[in-house]
Amino acid sequence: MADIAKLLNDYLNYLEIEKNRSLKTRDNYRRYLESFIKNSKIKTEKDITDDSVRDFRLYLARLKSSKGETLKKNTQSYYVIALRNFLKYLIKRNFKVLSPDRIELPKIPNRQIEIIEYNDLEKLLSAPNSSNLRGLRDKAILEVLFSTGLRISELCALNRNLNFEKGEVTVRGKGEKLRIVFLSISAQKAIKNYLDKRQDANEEALFISLTKSKKPKVIGRITPRTIQRIVDYYSRKAGISGRVTPHQLRHQFATDLLMGGADLRSVQELLGHANISTTQVYTHLTNRQLKEVHQAFHGRRRKE
Repeated sequence: MADIAKLLNDYLNYLEIEKNRSLKTRDNYRRYLESFIKNSKIKTEKDITDDSVRDFRLYLARLKSSKGETLKKNTQSYYVIALRNFLKYLIKRNFKVLSPDRIELPKIPNRQIEIIEYNDLEKLLSAPNSSNLRGLRDKAILEVLFSTGLRISELCALNRNLNFEKGEVTVRGKGEKLRIVFLSISAQKAIKNYLDKRQDANEEALFISLTKSKKPKVIGRITPRTIQRIVDYYSRKAGISGRVTPHQLRHQFATDLLMGGADLRSVQELLGHANISTTQVYTHLTNRQLKEVHQAFHGRRRKE
């Protein structure tokens, strides 16, 4: 038997060094597993039993926030996945522990993705005022989000020294994996117009935060929170009902490709999804094409 605190620390180091997981992933796993260890009073790996896992899952199911809301099923699954992976690691190190296969993942309802109508999308992309630096920056941000499907963190990490005129950019995504994304003509033009207006020379970031003065000054690389505010501001300015987020433009990107005839594997590569099951969440959004097929071919013999 071994002290569970040491085993957990060894596992977190393993995630960071050998599995090349980000510090954020390491911190999330630490939080999930420490919650299990604390609530189940785990001292050694032998204390991880069917009973302790079942009691912890019951605790998660009944856990409520300060607003009285229960923990979502997909959030509960993060704790379970972390525990299963921890047990797999211990087995790899020849510890006699509970089999991960004995811990079933919670059944999660199919995720519903919301997208905006194409006319509203065009209104959103046209909303920024392109006569000043802030408007040119915001226009470029919106065009790049829709053109590439980048995650908000990937967008913030872009640097200005990339060759945007080629129409393709290499980005570093989750798990430090590299992938190529492609810029539309509109996105390339928006970036060029924006960079031509930039007068700073020292900031390497492509997208920058600006002061709110009449003559705005650069205050560093743009933050995810600022991107969220930008998208929300222009969606309201465009008169779009409902809340629009940067991640929704990623959904819009994927749906646009699928409805245009792209195959699921290609969309998976462009989004940087590790598993195609993650990409399959978008397939239900292309049901209008299935409806057209149904209307065109179903019951044809009866009509004859």
